[in-house]
Amino acid sequence: MLVRQLARRIFKPRFDWPRALRNKWLSVGLFVLILFTYELFDLWSSPWWTALLIVAYFLTVVAVDGFFKHASFCKFVCPIGQFNFVASTLSPLEVKVRDQDVCTSCHTKDCIRGRREPVSDLVTIRGCELALFQPRKVGNMDCTFCLDCVHACPHDNIGILSRMPASELMIDPIRSGIGYFSRRKDLAALVIVFTFGALLNAFGMVSPVYAVERWLGQILHVNHETPVLGVIFAAFLIVEPVLLLGTAAWLTSIGISRTLTNGTTAGEERALLPLAVRYTYGLVPLGFGMWLAHYSFHFLTGLYTVIPVSQNALANLGWPILGQPRWTLTGIPSNIVQVVEIGFLALGFAGSLLVVHSLAEDDSPEKPLRAFVPWAAVCLVLWLASMWLMFQPMEMRATLMSG
Repeated sequence: MLVRQLARRIFKPRFDWPRALRNKWLSVGLFVLILFTYELFDLWSSPWWTALLIVAYFLTVVAVDGFFKHASFCKFVCPIGQFNFVASTLSPLEVKVRDQDVCTSCHTKDCIRGRREPVSDLVTIRGCELALFQPRKVGNMDCTFCLDCVHACPHDNIGILSRMPASELMIDPIRSGIGYFSRRKDLAALVIVFTFGALLNAFGMVSPVYAVERWLGQILHVNHETPVLGVIFAAFLIVEPVLLLGTAAWLTSIGISRTLTNGTTAGEERALLPLAVRYTYGLVPLGFGMWLAHYSFHFLTGLYTVIPVSQNALANLGWPILGQPRWTLTGIPSNIVQVVEIGFLALGFAGSLLVVHSLAEDDSPEKPLRAFVPWAAVCLVLWLASMWLMFQPMEMRATLMSG
């Protein structure tokens, strides 16, 4: 945000973001590209590549928000932001109005328009640049928690309030700045990359991946890693989702069409793509649980490495005031960390079942199991795959524990 604000002091945004790009497809592609680049160039072991990526990221922020009005980078470009948007649907907190009646009687709508400080017409308090009109905002999707709307509201009617996690995934009202979740194929694709990408990222760090890469290299008759990774990414992010979600949508369509409502059938089989889009949001808790389990392993098993690293850094500067580096300090034992990982995966699995069941009750209130079972089976398959990954030997790439 600091870089963004400094850029706007130099550049005055004049253009509107192209209408054709006002969706998540670009950011979904960039999300996949970051995952692919991470594996291809071994970013975990290359500080220079990592630094170049960070510099490129901030230069992109300056370029986009320096020329385009509103929060175009955050809403339509930033892949890390999209990751956070999806994860934030599980947050117990939400920026929202306290009293809808206050908003109804408000005539200035400063939360979306912004306002000027009464002490100086030169100071402007921005409204929401992500086009989220607070009285009609539902959930955290596209909300960066920048709190511009909080500062702009003259009635102090907006705040960070508590709510039930994942509640916004269980309903499908029209949402300000977003529309209907069930009609947003780009958002569903983002959730697919978020969820299946969690398994893909973890798979790239366990021992079996090397056997798979060698096998694919022999089949493709190539020695370079790029085409091999391309096949693995296609398998995880295209083939697997199409098979699992397509089959579940087909079974759900059949189940819903056979549900009796007031003595008559509910109608013909529902179109598969809208069904797949609608129920895909139920995978978010499971995907988030996998990301937590994976990253908690790295964080907790290397929790104490800050001590020897700091000792070594000061020693290299000629100030060995903390003593000699104690390289034996690593982190919490992996058998204890594994319990934490299993806990995250269990919570994610339970959360996905809860969301999917809620959607099934809405689609088929009389016999929700007909819609619930296919998607519960998808969740079970992904959960079992996640558990299998967590019990595989983790390649401690470029970490202190590799020795």
